[in-house]
Amino acid sequence: MAEPSTDPGDTSTPSAAVSSASTSRAPPPPARRGGALVDVRDTPLSVDEVLAAVAHPRVGGVVTFIGVVRDHDGGKGVDGLDYSAHPSAVAQLETLVEATLAREGVVTAAALHRTGHLEVGDRAVVLAVGAEHRGEAFEACRALIDDLKAQVPIWKHQRFDDGSDEWVGTP
Repeated sequence: MAEPSTDPGDTSTPSAAVSSASTSRAPPPPARRGGALVDVRDTPLSVDEVLAAVAHPRVGGVVTFIGVVRDHDGGKGVDGLDYSAHPSAVAQLETLVEATLAREGVVTAAALHRTGHLEVGDRAVVLAVGAEHRGEAFEACRALIDDLKAQVPIWKHQRFDDGSDEWVGTP
């Protein structure tokens, strides 16, 4: 069986992915650029950690997005899923958070995404944006999750209760 690609520029297929759970070295600490918390990890995500990362005296509104594994998709029951991330996923997520921080009125931002096996109800992604006003925070958080799903090479392998499965988010 061929080894997965570890080339940071190869985002073409899940076979190019490297799950952080499959690596032998310790994961690097979460990135913090401009005070932003950014990470892709194989451990449970903490809402409190994300909220602490966006606390700032200039912030008048904090909007969070918490994505959880639901028990159904496309009319089928979901038993669980596995996320895989390309080695470039953290860097690409950092770029999106930096773009979020450049938006008018945005003061702070944080983004965490899970890899590995998740059960129904587990947190898959936790985002927060702190801005001077609520409207700016809502708009920036919505854009961040939409851009994350469209641009960051993280793939979901869903397993259904009828025995079938599918990959989601592959190019």
